[in-house]
Amino acid sequence: MENAPGTVFLADCPARMAIEIIADKWSVVTLFALTDGPKRHKDLVVLIGGISRKVLTQTLRRLQHNGLIERHAYAEAPPRVEYTLTELGQTLDEPIRMLTTWARAYGEAILDHQEARESERA
Repeated sequence: MENAPGTVFLADCPARMAIEIIADKWSVVTLFALTDGPKRHKDLVVLIGGISRKVLTQTLRRLQHNGLIERHAYAEAPPRVEYTLTELGQTLDEPIRMLTTWARAYGEAILDHQEARESERA
């Protein structure tokens, strides 16, 4: 019963929990940005593009709360803080790359469908 497709709809399903953690607009992009090593907040803002500093901070806190990233503060002047993937966060590297491959293969088809639907409404 645990692997039955319908169980993902149950509130305590691990798959549902995982999807809720990474399904917001910025989590996967932020995790992907950290796959090649530690990054500072300002570097992530530039690398990700389109994300505000506030939203990035919220995203980083949420990912840290869920054990996917670590925040490292260094006792330096000026202060330096870096973010890295945890071991748990690193396990998402392959699924994120697979999703990226899928998006590159089918992104145009999705855009075509969206444009067609918008044309129908006009």
